[in-house]
Amino acid sequence: MSESPTRVELGRAGEHETSARPQPEPNKPTNADAPAVFEVSDLMVSYGGQPAIRDVSMTIRRNEITAMIGPSGCGKTTFLRCFNRMNDLIPSARVEGSISYHGEDLYAKAVDAVEVRRRIGMVFQKPNPFPKSVYDNIVFGPKVNGLKVDFDELVERSLRRAALWDEVKNKLNDSAYSLSGGQQQRLCIARAIAVDPDVILMDEPCSALDPIATGRIEDLMRELENDYTIVIVTHNMQQAARVSDRTAFFTAEVEDEASDFRFGRLVEYDLTENIFKNPGDSRTEDYVTGRFG
Repeated sequence: MSESPTRVELGRAGEHETSARPQPEPNKPTNADAPAVFEVSDLMVSYGGQPAIRDVSMTIRRNEITAMIGPSGCGKTTFLRCFNRMNDLIPSARVEGSISYHGEDLYAKAVDAVEVRRRIGMVFQKPNPFPKSVYDNIVFGPKVNGLKVDFDELVERSLRRAALWDEVKNKLNDSAYSLSGGQQQRLCIARAIAVDPDVILMDEPCSALDPIATGRIEDLMRELENDYTIVIVTHNMQQAARVSDRTAFFTAEVEDEASDFRFGRLVEYDLTENIFKNPGDSRTEDYVTGRFG
């Protein structure tokens, strides 16, 4: 694309919406010529021979936030898990097509999937801190990966990056479970940052959080974008409009009229402002205006 993506802003989660369609406002242009981090071509993922997503092609660029939206069952999370090869952990899963990561085949036999998951971190739908102290949650990954660093400095730096240090600096030896839900999710982000990733994947990271905690996570995403490429799955269209540079809309299609089986397909991928203000496909228009989904 030749057009520069524009960051869009709406009110915070929980604020009253005056229109069925999220109304993004231009804020921060980013570099349309930024290098590609991922290039996806004709991707299909199936489980037990049944397609979950088909014919997905897109480019995700460095230091942008890319949002995936669409109704339940359209394959957003399946697609997200392809980027760090989490689907490899499902015996019945099969991935066809191609995903390149900085120009290299992500699924080549010589590629170490464990190293992929270190470089491409993931934050899940529900906060999932380890049953350890706040401190040990941060240092666990670096220790497993054999990093020789000053762990005290690493803990402080990671927690500061996750906007959590001031809240937990006197609780580092407390159980991570003693934190609030929003704090636990930011701890999980800090844990992901601690192993020095290149990309952070987020699978509905705010779905279990209240509006205030959601706002903090969204602010954090904007800050982290300066150093990381972020891909987020969200059911919250207002959130996609607020935080992302580009948005991909997926829908679920029926395999055939005689079957109730559905698979996901990418309908449209564009600058977020275009998706919400001037979509190129009527199905996108119907979804973002609340006519279906």
